[in-house]
Amino acid sequence: MAESIVSLTIERIADLLIHEALFLNDVKEEVESLKGELERMKSFLKDVDRKQEQDERLRTRVREIRDLAYDAEDVIDSYILKVANRGGFCTIIKRFTTLSSTHKIGNEVNTILTKLENISKTLLVFGISREGEGSNSAAEMQHRLRRSYPHVEEDDVVSLEVSTRDVMDQLMKKEDRLHVVSIVGMGGIGKTTLAKKVYNHNDVKKHFDCCAWVFISQQCKPREVLHGVLIKILSPSIKDRELIDKLKEDELVEKLYDVLKDKRYLVVFDDIWRYEDWDSLKPAFPKGNEGSKLLFTTRNKEVAMLADPRSSPIELSLLTGDESGKLFKRKAFPENKMESHACSKEFETLGKEMLKKCGGLPLAIVVLGGLLATKKSWNEWEMVQKNINAHLNKVQQQEYGGVNGILALSYNELPFHLKPCFLYLGHYPEDSEISKKELIRLWIAEGFISPSLEGGEMLMEDVAEQYLEELINRCLVQVSRRGHRGTSVKTCRIHDLLRDLCVSKAQEENFFQIIQPPMNGNENRSLDLTVATVPKGRRIAVYLNERYVSLNGKCLSLRSLLLFQDEGLIRLHISKCINFRFLRVLKLLRKNDFWTLSSEIGNLCHLRYLGIQCQGVDLPRSIGKLKNLHTLFIQVPGCSVKIPSVLSKLQRLRHLVLTGHWRNWPVKWPEIKRCSQGNSLKNIETSKYIRIENLTENNALLKLTNIQSLGIQFGRSEDVEAILKSPSFGLRRLRSLHMLLDGSIPFPELEQLSQCHHLSKLFLRGQIQEDPNSSHHVLEFLPTNICKLTLWQSLINEDPMPVLEKLPHLRILILKNSSYTGTKMSCSVNGFPQLDSLDIYGSNLAEWQIEEGAMPRLRSLYLVVVPGLKMVPEGLRYITTLQEMYLHGMNRSLVERIRVRDGREGEDFYKVRHVLSIGIF
Repeated sequence: MAESIVSLTIERIADLLIHEALFLNDVKEEVESLKGELERMKSFLKDVDRKQEQDERLRTRVREIRDLAYDAEDVIDSYILKVANRGGFCTIIKRFTTLSSTHKIGNEVNTILTKLENISKTLLVFGISREGEGSNSAAEMQHRLRRSYPHVEEDDVVSLEVSTRDVMDQLMKKEDRLHVVSIVGMGGIGKTTLAKKVYNHNDVKKHFDCCAWVFISQQCKPREVLHGVLIKILSPSIKDRELIDKLKEDELVEKLYDVLKDKRYLVVFDDIWRYEDWDSLKPAFPKGNEGSKLLFTTRNKEVAMLADPRSSPIELSLLTGDESGKLFKRKAFPENKMESHACSKEFETLGKEMLKKCGGLPLAIVVLGGLLATKKSWNEWEMVQKNINAHLNKVQQQEYGGVNGILALSYNELPFHLKPCFLYLGHYPEDSEISKKELIRLWIAEGFISPSLEGGEMLMEDVAEQYLEELINRCLVQVSRRGHRGTSVKTCRIHDLLRDLCVSKAQEENFFQIIQPPMNGNENRSLDLTVATVPKGRRIAVYLNERYVSLNGKCLSLRSLLLFQDEGLIRLHISKCINFRFLRVLKLLRKNDFWTLSSEIGNLCHLRYLGIQCQGVDLPRSIGKLKNLHTLFIQVPGCSVKIPSVLSKLQRLRHLVLTGHWRNWPVKWPEIKRCSQGNSLKNIETSKYIRIENLTENNALLKLTNIQSLGIQFGRSEDVEAILKSPSFGLRRLRSLHMLLDGSIPFPELEQLSQCHHLSKLFLRGQIQEDPNSSHHVLEFLPTNICKLTLWQSLINEDPMPVLEKLPHLRILILKNSSYTGTKMSCSVNGFPQLDSLDIYGSNLAEWQIEEGAMPRLRSLYLVVVPGLKMVPEGLRYITTLQEMYLHGMNRSLVERIRVRDGREGEDFYKVRHVLSIGIF
C-alpha cells in the first residue's frame, strides 16, 4: 500500500502542476524536485508490501514514507489555499503574503526532501534495490504452509455436486486440442476442495493415462513446477531421478513435452495467480492424445479466460443459508462429541447469529465450527460471538494465517493502482449495495484514477470501470445487479469478511477511519473531528445514530467526509467549514430530513465530489466557488430543492445529477446559461435531470459535445428538434437519453436518434405522432443498439411489436400508460431474441398473440392494469425461461383461469405451470 500512496501523491502533484500552475509558479522548482524524489522512492517500494510483514524496522520506514507523502500533499494544498484566497487585500499585503507563503513552502518541501533522502539510504540495508528485488523468506514460508496435496481430501464438503459434475463433464470430453478447465472463486470458497474431489475420482483416474498435481501460488518457480510434474508422470528410479535433477529449465521443457505428446494426460495447477506464469510453462504441454486436459484453480477469472478463451470458467458461489447451516452443524457438533446440551435450541440460535458473519464462505464456516466444537459451555460460545473476528483469525493461525490471512493474499497480489480502490469499498456499511456510478465518481474525486490515462475516446470513468471489472475478475467484489445491457455492472457489493479486511488495512495505513458514536437517546450531541481524535486521518466515514448531532472540528489533513444515517431525524450543521478545507469528497446521506448547508462550504476549494441524499436541500450561492468540483449529486424525492444560478462557474464539472420525482426536477437550464460564455460545458458527461423552457434564448445546451447521459424535460417540441439537429451536440457519444414533454405536446420527428450509434438506454414520455401518409412505422427511427426502452404516454395506434421485436440487443421493454392505444398485439417467431424483461402498464390491450419461438430468453413479465386482457396468451407456455410473472389490477377472468384453488387448477394454468413465481395482486 505504501507504493499506492506515494503513487497517488505523485499523481496529485502532477495534476496540480497542470491545473494550478499559476499559484505554484513561484515554487515550481521545489515542487518538481519533490515529485522527482517521490518517483525515485516509489521504485524502492515495489516489493516492500510483502517484505514489511516480517520486519518491524521496515514497517517503520514504510510508515515514515507514507506519512511524508501525506505531508507533501498537505504542504502543497495548503499553499494553494493561501494564495487562492489572498484576494481582497491591498497590493502590498498581497505581495507580502505571497513572499511569506513561498518562503514557507520552500522550507517545508526541502525538509521533506531531506527526510526522504535519508530513508532512501536506510532502505538499502534491507536488501531492497531500486527495482524492488531482494529475498523474501516470509513468502517462501507461506508458500510451504499453504501447499496443497491431492491425497489429503477434506471430509466436510457440501453443495459441490453440481460443480463436480460440470468439471467432470469438461474433463471427460474428447477434443482435438489441449483444453484448460478452470475453477474460479474467492479465497476460501472451496476451489482446491473441488479440484481434489475430481482429481481423485475413479472415473477420472481411468480416463487419463497419467495425472499430476502441482501447487503454484504467488511465487511460481517454473523449474520446480516442471520438475515436479515430470517426476509425478514418470515415477523414475533413483538413478533416473538424479539425471532429471540435473536438467536445466529449457531441458525440462523439452523432456516433459516429449513424455506427454503421446499420452492423454491431466495436470492440475492449483492456486495459479498470473497468466504470465502459465505462459512460461505452456511450451512444455503438448496437445497430447485425444482429450488431454489442464485443470486450473484461480482467484482471477482473467487468468482462466486468457489461458483458454474457448472455455467457460466454472465459478463457485457462496453457500446458501441451508448449506451453511449443514456445514456448520457438521463441524460444530461432530457425532463423536455429541452431547445433549450442545445441540440445544439456545446453542443453535447463537450459532446461527455467528454464522451470518461467515457470509456463506466455506473456509470461515469450517474455522468457526471447528472452534466451537471445542467450547462446551454457553458462556464460552458467547465469548466467541463477542469477538468473532479475532477468533476467526486466531484459529489455525500457524497453518493458514487465519481466514483474514487467506483473504489478504488476494489483496497483497493486487497491483498498486487497485489497492486504494479496493480498500475504499470498506467505508460503505456492511451489506451495502454499492452503485457503480457513484463508486467510480468517488474514485475519480479521490484521485485514484490518473488523469494521464484519459485520451481519445477513453475517459477517466472508462478507466475506473476497467478497474472495477478487474476487482470483480479477482473475486474481491461481487456483482449485485447488471445493467440494462446485461454485461455492465449496475451495483456491486463486498463480502463482510473482505470488508473487515478493508477496514483493518485502511486503519493500519491511515487510509480511512470509521466512526460510529454511541446512541444516547434524544440528548443533543456534538461530534468533534480533530487532529487528536483522528490523527493523520485522511478519510472518515461516520455512521450516525443520534437524533440531534452537530459536526465541528479542525482536522486539517481530512480529504473525505462521508456521513451515513438510516433512521430518525437529525439536525446536522457543518460549522467552520474552513477547518475541513482540504476536503475533496463530501457525501451526506440522510433519508428522513433536510440539509441546510452553511455558506462556508464555498471555502472547500479542493472539493471534487458533493453528494447529498435527503428529503430536501438548500444550497448556498457560495457553491459557485467550488471550481474543482467534478460531481454534484443531489437525490431528493420531494420538491424542497433550492439551487442557485451559479453552476456556470463550476469549470471542471463532469457530472450534474439531480434526481427525484420528474414533476419536481429542480434545475431549469436557463439558470446556467452563462456557461455559453466560456468553455465549461466541454467536460460535462452527465446532466440529469433538468428542465428547458426556451432553447432559442439560450443555446448553451447545444455545446454538450461530450455528453453521455442526458435527462431533460422540455416545454416545447421545437427545443427537442433543435437539440437533435444541432451539429455540435454530442449525439454520437450519447449512451443514455431521457426526454419528457410537458402536457399534450407531441414529439417532433425523432429520426435523428438513429444516428446515436452508442445509445443503449432510451426513455420517452410524450406523444409520438404517426404520419398517416407514411408507409413506415413511427418507431423505425430507433437505433439498433437499444438495450432498454421505455415508452410512456406515446399514444401509438399501430402495434409496436413488429418493429421492436427486430431490435437485436433489446433486453428490457417498458410500455407505460397508453404508450400503445390499440387492442391487439402480436409477437412473432424469433422476435425479441434477447428480451429479458417485459412490463406493460395501463394498456387497452385485449388480444395478445405470442408465437412459439418468440421471446426465447424472457425471464420477467409484469402486467399492471390491463383490464381488457381476459386470458394469458397461449404462447406463454412455450417461454420456458420465464421465472416470474406479476399481475396487478387485471381482469378477474384472467386471474381465475390461472389460479389453483383447493388443489384444482384453472383452465389456463397449463400455460404458466413452468413459471417459478407468480404474484397476483
